[in-house]
Amino acid sequence: MVDVLRVENLEVVYNDVVLVLKGLSLSCPEGEITALLGANGAGKSTTLKAVSGLLAAEDGEVTDGAIHYDGSPIHGLAPEKVVRRGVFQVMEGRRIFEDLSVEENLRCGAFTRPRSEFAESLEKVYGYFPRLKERRKQLAGYMSGGEQQMLAIGRAVMARPRLLLLDEPSLGLAPLLVEEIFGIVRQINEQEKVTVLLVEQNARAALSVAGHGYIMENGRIVLDGKAADLLTNPDVQEFYLGMGGQGDKRSYRDVKHYRRRKRWLG
Repeated sequence: MVDVLRVENLEVVYNDVVLVLKGLSLSCPEGEITALLGANGAGKSTTLKAVSGLLAAEDGEVTDGAIHYDGSPIHGLAPEKVVRRGVFQVMEGRRIFEDLSVEENLRCGAFTRPRSEFAESLEKVYGYFPRLKERRKQLAGYMSGGEQQMLAIGRAVMARPRLLLLDEPSLGLAPLLVEEIFGIVRQINEQEKVTVLLVEQNARAALSVAGHGYIMENGRIVLDGKAADLLTNPDVQEFYLGMGGQGDKRSYRDVKHYRRRKRWLG
């Protein structure tokens, strides 16, 4: 299977001193959903920003390694050039334009596409998110958190990306809404043939839609495998799914039988 995205031995430094990613490697097969899991501060969002070119806005820099999209290096490209190549990131916290209407927000997502495609893309988004059609003239800032998340994902679909980067789409949402959002993500993946790199703390929800998963700790990949296998892995169940019966949250480093798979050295 062809990999749309390959991240190889990536190092990222903030403010010239803080090493956040420490030799990270991962890949996203074409047409698949890949989950990137880990606790706060593991480096998940930094990974997405390195791919989308948004590191510079936060004084971050790729100092080693490579990012290949569709076989070509993209590390160091400006964000607008990355978008035009077919990569679109949905930021954590939605980042919609609150003072614009729903439809105006969606129009912003289509700015890199020909005008002739707008009407068709808009109907596709309304098909996935009927509530957005009902509220198309409403100011986005007055919508609920779940509706704003739908709008953020819909805006991404308007760009017709080949690779969609989703950063914590379940953040702050009720369980039923999380299930609905992830169901729609799966539909978009299957119907639009969009490859998805999904960053999440909600491991169960992410692994339920992904084909493959990676787990990060402290800027490194410490475990990866098929999503179904990770869901049944005792260590993943204990540390990320809350099924281990332990009263405290431990690190993988505390598991004696766990052997870290140093993919970044391979």
